[in-house]
Amino acid sequence: MKDILWVFGYGSLIWHPGFEPVEQVPARLDGWKRRFCLCSLRYRGTFDKHGLVLALDAAPDAYCSGVALGIPRDGQEKVLEDLRKRELFNPAYREIITTLKLQDGREVEALTYVVNREHEQYGQFNAEEQAQIIATAAGERGPNCDYLWNTADHLTELGIADPDLDWLSDRVRSIRSDAAAPA
Repeated sequence: MKDILWVFGYGSLIWHPGFEPVEQVPARLDGWKRRFCLCSLRYRGTFDKHGLVLALDAAPDAYCSGVALGIPRDGQEKVLEDLRKRELFNPAYREIITTLKLQDGREVEALTYVVNREHEQYGQFNAEEQAQIIATAAGERGPNCDYLWNTADHLTELGIADPDLDWLSDRVRSIRSDAAAPA
C-alpha cells in the first residue's frame, strides 16, 4: 500500500466523505465532466419518481475540478471497504485509477468513481430537465435539492467555480419558490 491513497471527490465525497482525510487539496481531472446523469432510485429519489445524482462522465475536451482526499496507509483498507460499499452497491459506477493535477502543483494517481454508461440508470438530461427533477425528487437521504446545494456550496467555499452547478442551484431554488408561492 502507498503511504497516502488519493481519492477524487467531485460530488458528495466533497462534503460527506465518510472518513477523515489526512490531506484535502483542490484538484483537477482532465477528460471528465461532472454531470447529473445518474438516476437515483433510493437515496435522492424513488422507483416511482427518480432523482439525479452526480457522476463523472467521459468528455475528452473537458475537465472536472474537485478535491483530492488523502487517506493514510493505516486507514486505507477500511476506507476502501466503506467507499466500495457506498459507490459500488450496483454497477452504475466504475472504479478507476487516474492522474489528478493538484492545485499545489503535484500530480498524483487517485481512485475515483465514473459512470457506467451502459447501466440502465444512466441518462442524458438537459439543464432544465435536471432542474425539474432535482426540484421535486426526494429519497432515503432527503430532498434531491439538498444534494445539489451541498455540492455547489462546498465547491464555492473551496473557491472552485462550476457555472453549470451554480445555474442549476439557482434554477432549482426558483422552481421550488414558485411551487411554494400561494396561488
